[in-house]
Amino acid sequence: MESEVKEYPRFLASMRKTHTILIPSMLPFHMALFEKALLCSGYKVEIMNNEGPDVVTEGLKYVHNDTCYPALLVIGQFIDNLNHRTDLDKVVLLITQTGGGCRASNYIHLLRKALEKAGYGYIPVVSLNASNLEKDSGLRLTYSLIKKVAAAMTYGDEIMYLYNKTRSYEKEKGAAKQLAMNWVEYIGKEFERKKGVSYRALKKNLKKIAQSFDSLNLDLSHSLPKVGVVGEIYVKYAALGNNHLEEFLVSEHAEVMVPGLYGFILYCLYNSIYDSQFYGHGKKKKLISKLIIWYLKRRETLMIKSIKPTKFTPMKYFSHTKELSNGILSHGTKMGEGWLLTAEMMELVEIGYDNIICTQPFGCLPNHICGKGVMKKIKSIHPDANIVAIDYDPSATKVNQENRIKLMLAIAREKIKEDEDAKL
Repeated sequence: MESEVKEYPRFLASMRKTHTILIPSMLPFHMALFEKALLCSGYKVEIMNNEGPDVVTEGLKYVHNDTCYPALLVIGQFIDNLNHRTDLDKVVLLITQTGGGCRASNYIHLLRKALEKAGYGYIPVVSLNASNLEKDSGLRLTYSLIKKVAAAMTYGDEIMYLYNKTRSYEKEKGAAKQLAMNWVEYIGKEFERKKGVSYRALKKNLKKIAQSFDSLNLDLSHSLPKVGVVGEIYVKYAALGNNHLEEFLVSEHAEVMVPGLYGFILYCLYNSIYDSQFYGHGKKKKLISKLIIWYLKRRETLMIKSIKPTKFTPMKYFSHTKELSNGILSHGTKMGEGWLLTAEMMELVEIGYDNIICTQPFGCLPNHICGKGVMKKIKSIHPDANIVAIDYDPSATKVNQENRIKLMLAIAREKIKEDEDAKL
């Protein structure tokens, strides 16, 4: 006897104007721009910013703590948000799916199971993916929407990059963040006026953004430990997932560098090419990926060229970054962050961020292999690399995490002192 396929409530096209789409928080600048892009495309959207112990408590109620810490947090944030809402019949939950071997591809099933247990089984869940999963969703990735999202990602990456380059050196506290938020607001208004998306508009705005950060009043007279952050995409970017790691590092007088979202998106696209190269399938997907890569690389070039005339060293081209994993990890290793994690660590060391924090959710096998597993090899190539892996899960204490980071920073400061003494 065949088992019946369970029908779940769907997000229909007719709900676009009546239902609010709830989206988990991750990258503050990017998410604000993604929200505006969706609003300008006719969707009602709300980025969730609820944090605190209730989020973890709700996550532990409905997700086994051995499953995946990001899943626990995202689902906990959804449930906690719903617990405090009155418009439950007018909300939809949006969650991303990679379609790969990572457990993130199963988040949607975990979320639906949790919603039923919590009494919210009637609320639709919409999947955002590029793998033809959940095809009957009312969320349509039109060319117009994709252009807005690509522009939002480009602006978000440049603003985040320059914000991290300046926030630890500002003479006027909060000036860098205020400038970043001003640009997010400006670009949002550009989207409302149906501007800021074209290649020419991007070139103009990115140049202005770079010039404005270059004009900030900074104190560059002292050397600070330069710390790069890599790891699983959620705990790398989301303050909820990494206990506000970036703010902690800045409070400890360090310069922070977090690789942009472009790297992860291009990594996923290149994997479609490697699927065809190594495993002989997905030829149509390979062609589509090549076209999107060409489209994004043109915008990546605009970012890098806009930063070059400033006092800041721009990010590397991803075509260079992806080759840095050669000799350490094959491009066929693509579960989770796969070879990207190794390549980003190599890139960070190359551009001067010898101190690296590898953020890992407990039990995330791809990150333990492609992050922790390659550290010895990276250190054999770059002996000065100061890498520490930090586990994030419900049982990990913030104090223990911060103490390990402080030890890493102490080593970094000692190295700076040795270098200064050698110069003298």
